[in-house]
Amino acid sequence: MREKRRNLPSLDLLRGFEAAARNLSFTKAAKELFVTQSAVSRQVKAIEDHLGVALFVRRHRALLLTEAGHELYRASAQALRQLADATARIRERDSGRALTVTATIGFASLWLIPRLADFRSQHPDIDIRIAANNNMLDLEREGIELAVRYCMPKAAPQGATKLFGEAVLPVCSPKLLTRAAPLARPEDLRHHVLLHYELPGGAGPWLSWTVWLETMQLPGLKPAGSLRFIQYDQTIQAALDGQGIALGTTPLVRDLIKQGRLIAPLAGKFESSRAYYLVLSAAAAERPEVKDFAGWLLRQAKREPGNRVLRAR
Repeated sequence: MREKRRNLPSLDLLRGFEAAARNLSFTKAAKELFVTQSAVSRQVKAIEDHLGVALFVRRHRALLLTEAGHELYRASAQALRQLADATARIRERDSGRALTVTATIGFASLWLIPRLADFRSQHPDIDIRIAANNNMLDLEREGIELAVRYCMPKAAPQGATKLFGEAVLPVCSPKLLTRAAPLARPEDLRHHVLLHYELPGGAGPWLSWTVWLETMQLPGLKPAGSLRFIQYDQTIQAALDGQGIALGTTPLVRDLIKQGRLIAPLAGKFESSRAYYLVLSAAAAERPEVKDFAGWLLRQAKREPGNRVLRAR
């Protein structure tokens, strides 16, 4: 491990390379870093000499990354971003009460962020940072205080607190049905565009139109069209814009239905096997601001219809 660390290029060299790779320009990188263009060029050349490979293909008025350059850029961009995030979190903690919450992008966009004004009104002295990410970040390693995990019960960490489960049901904008074919029965979906949420590697069965149609005994139904998204909040936004029918999950779409921005025109729904769990970092669990936020989150969760908070074994 020590030998590998000794072989690393210096941080200054990596910063110069990352800026040049991101901008595909030594000149733009130099302006960003407040150095000369020749200084950035020398930094990149020093890394290339250190590694023994070319990182850029240099053409007249153009830079292109080589395969090795792409690999180093991905790694250096991630490392520099993590360093910047860690530095910001440390400064925030030292300057006052602050915490970071991680959750899926869909949960953060559709459920958490719309409620944050309530927390801020009660605790204006606590700064909140939302780290929306569909990957499960390691709380201790990333320096994150709280997480809302979306997972199967068996995957919930020991000591996690269940916030709520979810049901899946078709939703759409009311304006869609004023200009499109009626949607009174599941069979009517053949006249509509279906909005699909696709996770990397394939959509989970709990949010799959194929599974939902099978439960409605319509496995062969062909819709009028399909739109596919890799983020759940994008799927719901398309439904809000009247672009088609999405599979909505409660509690994420419940407020939108209450507000009349979405409707659930069909009776068919099924309970998902997944749920949302609150997880606290062991290193931060006793901090007052973390307790304040966790308590507020649990109270918000209890307001969901038919919900009760449970602690995982």
